[in-house]
Amino acid sequence: MIVFRLCKSTYCRDLSGYGAEKSGGRWNDKGLAMVYTSGTRALCLTEIAVHIPLGIIPTDFILTTIEFSDTIEILEINESELPENWKVFPHTSFPRKIGKSFLEKAAHLVLKVPSAVVQGEFNYLFNPHHDLMKKVKIEKTEPFFFDERLFR
Repeated sequence: MIVFRLCKSTYCRDLSGYGAEKSGGRWNDKGLAMVYTSGTRALCLTEIAVHIPLGIIPTDFILTTIEFSDTIEILEINESELPENWKVFPHTSFPRKIGKSFLEKAAHLVLKVPSAVVQGEFNYLFNPHHDLMKKVKIEKTEPFFFDERLFR
């Protein structure tokens, strides 16, 4: 399976989950490492764009293509399992509780979750401490240029 990650060039080969560990996110508390990826390039763009103020065009970003075996079992969270307010920002604690349980149980390498930004799209979250993480491969990295019309 192929997933994508969009980040500053400094971190394009870093699958440690340190950024999410340092900052926290919708699906993890600060202090818990998690690697956020998306099922499509377009979703990567959108997930980044919602955090960038208008008028600022992001620079020095790399799109990383990541591959892992289709035989690896993925834990999936359906939107119907989430409370109505799961998409709000700032994030509620419910998605973080799911992420914490996923990381602590370590029964799966990957957690598939619905995107809060694009309906019908999915993000794939990795437990960087899982034994199968060594089977995750960075297939390609390439410069990514944002269309300035998105940030006007």
